[in-house]
Amino acid sequence: MFNSEKPSLEELPSSAQLLRSTVAAAIGAAVILVAVVLPAEYGIDPTGAGRVLGLTEMGEIKQELEEEAEQDRQLHGNEQSSNLLDGIFGFVVGTAQAQETWRDSIVFTLEPGAFTEIKLKMAAGDQAQYAWVAEGGRINFDLHAHGGGQSHTYEKGRGATEGTGEMLAPFPGEHGWFWRNRDKAPVTISLQLKGVYSEILRSE
Repeated sequence: MFNSEKPSLEELPSSAQLLRSTVAAAIGAAVILVAVVLPAEYGIDPTGAGRVLGLTEMGEIKQELEEEAEQDRQLHGNEQSSNLLDGIFGFVVGTAQAQETWRDSIVFTLEPGAFTEIKLKMAAGDQAQYAWVAEGGRINFDLHAHGGGQSHTYEKGRGATEGTGEMLAPFPGEHGWFWRNRDKAPVTISLQLKGVYSEILRSE
């Protein structure tokens, strides 16, 4: 049987030290709550730190998804939404458009520093609609077209996480995206397409 020595009174923390430790812990918890938990869970960002860290956007998406789930429960009882992707696209392009049928769905992952191109072969006057979302990080992209010695830029983005719109081809050729991952983690892109185009081309 082992006997441990009883600590002396001098070794025990004083009431003032305990109070200071308690106050410090409370302040730390409050900082974490305001700077991390509120932005990540509820989209509330009083300090602006959540926006810088990318947490506020995540919280806003969560709140939108919860609202859509509640609306879905009210309309359909206990039925769940089809899946998380449908919920995200509902947030991006609106519930009505998200429920439409997409012609093609493409999912791909880019490692840090990697890039790829996805192009649609379109004739002059062809029109295509798209919606995409990035998971795991942010992405740089250049939505453009070229063909017959002509070129056209539809849109460019840096550090983006989503996009939606349409392309009206001004000339025949290849119309689409150059994607590059400048983040330090893999980024997965989910791209939905519909409209008038003859072929999808991808190059790395």
